[in-house]
This record gives sequence, C-alpha cells and structure tokens, in this order.
Amino acid sequence: MAAVRSLLARLSKYSGLSEERLRHTEIEPAALLELLVVRRHAERTGGSAEAAVLAVVREVAQWLTPTDRLIIDAALCLGLWRDRSDVGVDLERLYADNLGERREALTEQWIALHAHLDVDPAPETPTVKRLRTALEHAAFTALAGLLAAESGYPTAQPTVAAPTVPPAQRGVVTVFGDAVIDHIYRVDDFPTPASPASGRFTDRPGGKGLNRAVAAARLGINVHLVCAVGGDEYGRRIHEFLEAQRVHLDLVKMVPSAPSLVTAVVLAPNGEFQMISCRDTRMQLQEEDLHRPELRAALESSDVVILTFEQPPAVIEQVLSTVSQLHPKPTVIVCPSPSMVAPQGLYQYLGTVDYLVGTTTELAALLPDAFAASADDVVRLLRRLGIGSVCTVENFRCVVASDTVNTIVDHFPHVLRAAVGAAAAFTGALAYRLVNSRTALTADDYVWAAAAMILTQHLGTFATTVPGIEEIDRIVDLFAPPS
Repeated sequence: MAAVRSLLARLSKYSGLSEERLRHTEIEPAALLELLVVRRHAERTGGSAEAAVLAVVREVAQWLTPTDRLIIDAALCLGLWRDRSDVGVDLERLYADNLGERREALTEQWIALHAHLDVDPAPETPTVKRLRTALEHAAFTALAGLLAAESGYPTAQPTVAAPTVPPAQRGVVTVFGDAVIDHIYRVDDFPTPASPASGRFTDRPGGKGLNRAVAAARLGINVHLVCAVGGDEYGRRIHEFLEAQRVHLDLVKMVPSAPSLVTAVVLAPNGEFQMISCRDTRMQLQEEDLHRPELRAALESSDVVILTFEQPPAVIEQVLSTVSQLHPKPTVIVCPSPSMVAPQGLYQYLGTVDYLVGTTTELAALLPDAFAASADDVVRLLRRLGIGSVCTVENFRCVVASDTVNTIVDHFPHVLRAAVGAAAAFTGALAYRLVNSRTALTADDYVWAAAAMILTQHLGTFATTVPGIEEIDRIVDLFAPPS
C-alpha cells in the first residue's frame, strides 16, 4: 500500500495520471501495473495495463469519502466532473496541467463541489499548504488501501461458495434490476386521512434486482447483478451488502454525484405492504452499458438470466435481443412491474422469455389494451405471444401454466397474507432448479420454489429471511401432501 501511495503521489505532479504518463514517465510504474485488480481489468477488457490503471483508479476513487474523492480527482486530474454540465465550477482550472493551479481551484471551489456531492455542511476549506501536505497524504492513503485490497474494488470478483452445494451443481445467473435502499415503516395499520399511523422505522438494501440476486446467491449460485447505485453512503451500503451476500460486483455501475434510489415500504402486521418507488433517470442503465465486454462475458457464461422491468424499455428490449442471439441461449426469467409503461414494443421479444413470474396485477399490466375477462385469460394471451411458462405468484400461492406443467401450489400453510421478498425467494429458487435440472421442470420443482416463499414470513431483513437449500427442503418435507 505504501508503494502504491508513493507512486500515485509522484504521478500527481504536472498533468496527473494518464496512459501516456504511465508509458513514458521516468517513474517506475510497476506497483500500479501489477495490482491484481488492474491485471484482472486488463484481462477482461483486452486492453493495455496502462489503460486499465486509469479505468480502475477512476472507478475506485468513486468509493472514497466525498472529500477524499474531490482531492484525488484534482490531484490526479481524473476528470470525474467533465461529463457534468450542471456543475457550475471552473473545470478548466480544476483539471489544469499544473498541479499547483488544480490545488488552488479545488480550495476556491471547495464548498460548491461538496454541495454537489450532498455534503452539507462541507468540511472547513483548507489552505493550499494543508491540502498539499496532510489532506492529500490521507486521501492517497485511502485510495492506495482500496487498490491494494481486492475487496475494495467494485469490479473485483469475490469468491462465491456455498458449503451445502457441491461444485458440480453450481451455475451462473445474471440478474438485471434495481438495487435500492428500502425505507421500511412498520405500522399497526395503514394510515388513512382520518387515522394517521404510528410505527417504527428501519432501512436496508432492497429492490427487485438485488433481492433476486441475493436469493439465488444464498442457494450457492454464482450471481452477477447488473444495476446502478449512487456515489453516496447508501451506494456504499448496497455494495457492502452485495459483497457480504457473495454477489459478483463487476457489473454494478456506480454513478458519481447521484443519490442511490430509495423505496418507501409501509408494512402492516399481517405482512401486507404498500410501496412508493422513487425514480431517477441518472440511476438507470443506459444502452451503452450493455456493450461492456464484462457483461457480454457474463451473459455468455450464464445458465439463467433474470430480468426485472425496472429499467427503461429500450434497455429491456436490448437485453432480450442480445440474449436471444446467444448460442446456447440461457434460460430467461422475466419479472414484470405494474408501473411498466407502453410494453407493446416488447412483444416482439416475448418469444425469448422462458418463464414469466409475477402477480395477477403485474401480468395484466403487460396487456394494457387487451380485453381479458379473468386472470386465466391474461395467462393464455401472454402464452399466445410466445412466453413459455407463466407463473402467477402472490400470497404464498403459485399457479403455473406451460406446455408441460399446469399446476397450482397452494398447500403450504401461512400465517401472514404476504411478505416482502417472497416473490424474490420464489424466483431465486426457480433459478436454482433450472441450473441444476437435467430435464424439463416438473410440478415438484415449482413446489420447491413455492416453499422458498414460506420462510420470508419472519419479517426480518431479507438477508436473514431468504432461505437456503436445507431450509427449503425441510419445508417441502414438513408440508408434503399425503399420498
């Protein structure tokens, strides 16, 4: 770490860090070029080690504290603000060729830059001398620590292992969806205009994408989550949570200077809940994100792709189009959303969808202009559009309609009406059976997936309620219908 810190500090002189500087500097750059995260990035992208250094440093810098991030950005001339047209600061001076001028510009715009990072109040504005000595040393120490420790790099590959799953059974699942912070309000009853509610508040990582990724990872599957998080404390919490749950982080996009998404969840004692989702276009995946070589490699190695409808329609269409062209094509599970707007453009890709998993309301939202007299009509219309299997999942009950299986799983007793994360547990368990099945799924596979929902009734954090293999097996055995 000391060697990396010293090298970065020396490279900050003059015009800062660049590929050209690394290739032609009189300073020996081996301490950076030989970092594990740099070599992995170069291998994944097929680029040079010098290009990988710049990309890795720019990305890792986003995970520093706001003040350290600003100092590193100016010192190394990383240009993290260049794509922001609304900053309102002098970027030419902040990224000048001379380090001294960059330091002066940073101190002069200290308050404004911190405000753009939602730091209020900002730390006391330092003198250039204090910036040059104590503050830069501390910031370079923090950056070097993240670079030297594999776990500090968002695209590092954590080891995925589950003692209960033999290596031969482990597969690969790629999940597209949101990762948010859930603000959870546990109330005695839902509020009304005449009766405000009282309750307790907590928050935790959540989101359709994150919950399904964690559910699959808990069952021993190698899971990649494709999502965007903000460059704030919530974003770091989401990152740390995913890492702790052994979800790969290489496709988690960090958006600098943007807040992570927050969802309000009002939770009643019987498990029913109401939600308010806050959207922000800055936190959506863009079409260019889908062309990353790391994503292509993940899709090509995937046994299953899980796609939630939380991203823009153009991104959803591009994912389905890309997956449809893969040989062999991974199994596709789609989890729709009732807030999906104008889904008709997706109809041409529905033949790519092997499993559609959602509530009655979510499934009906896919057919906004079609007349359907019943939930069964909705399912028949969706299957007519090319979807292989439709799973209607709500209130711990599962109804399956496909060419080979038509069944209703409704024999598991439950004490609540609903549970946050139940659908995610079902989808994760379904992905596990798909990964480990050598034949087409049978009714028993859907029973096993439905059993995963029962354990989410504990109403704790999703990380503690999402079940493992042995727990699901126990529920299946405990409530097996009499023969």
